[in-house]
Amino acid sequence: MWAAEAITRLDEEKARAGVTPLCEFPLPASWGVRLWFKDESTQPTGSLKHRLARALFADAIAAGRIVAGTTVVDATGGSMAIAQAYFARLLGLPYIAVMPTKSPGEGVEQLGGTCLHVDPPLAIYEHAARLARDVGGHYLDHYRSAATVGWRGGSLADELFEQVVECPHWIVVGAGTGATAAALGRRLRTDGLSGQLAVVDPENSAYFPGWVYGAPDYGTGMPSRIEGIGRPRMEPGFAADLVDLVIPVRDAASVAAARRVRQVTGSSVGPATGTNLWGALELITRMRAQGVRGEVVTLIGDAHPRHLRACHDDDWAESKGFDWRPHEEKLARLLEVNDADGR
Repeated sequence: MWAAEAITRLDEEKARAGVTPLCEFPLPASWGVRLWFKDESTQPTGSLKHRLARALFADAIAAGRIVAGTTVVDATGGSMAIAQAYFARLLGLPYIAVMPTKSPGEGVEQLGGTCLHVDPPLAIYEHAARLARDVGGHYLDHYRSAATVGWRGGSLADELFEQVVECPHWIVVGAGTGATAAALGRRLRTDGLSGQLAVVDPENSAYFPGWVYGAPDYGTGMPSRIEGIGRPRMEPGFAADLVDLVIPVRDAASVAAARRVRQVTGSSVGPATGTNLWGALELITRMRAQGVRGEVVTLIGDAHPRHLRACHDDDWAESKGFDWRPHEEKLARLLEVNDADGR
């Protein structure tokens, strides 16, 4: 009875959340290419992670791994921890996020969850698994679970292809768990669509070299500095055979591009959205050089005032060693070329 009611609550929440908008990013009309952002920051918890968190809870409930009163535990922070805390509160479940010592946890705590800070950072996974066993709870293990998650019609791919008139020439996304890229890639393949899938990857991440070398067990051992995307290892949810291209992006370029998105849209996006924009513009530059017209779709992965104190703040960027200015100038030169009609 509880499981049925819980799944109904999740389905009702999905209906209330509605469809996230597809917004055009202005480019010179003479380019013959249109760039669209699917704005996942309008999700109830403000990020793309909202969809995956919902799907993870639904899967675990349907399989009987989460029942009434189960303490839900995961090794995560940032937007994913906030989304998980949101759904735990919706279902009346205790929730614990195990995260590195330096990770802020106020968003989780505001939603009634508990944050447990652990050092060193890579110890969070073993600690979360052990804690779940000790309290008789369930370890969501979202990086591994994302490989087999069932979206129940709630994936970004399902929604996006109902919004576009024609299949985009390129779809550009980052990869954290890899679940969103995999869902988009499967949709392109199973429907026999002509569009291609590109994954943008920050510094230190294993996805670009792992994809290039065809090494599913590739690891760098170094954490990504771009919140929400990039991993020190190839995660099970990353379906490399569905990805047409992986584009490495410098972290400083991601910061500069995030600032450009804010300048154009007014939205305080995170640096992962900047990574998306940078990669999309690289592809658009190639399309123009080849005389190809069409559309490119990417994502606003999240937007939150906290980013104003991070990637949009000069002191913060300089403290991290991000020299964004040359990349900012490159974007200005690329995007501020006037059309013959004055645009």
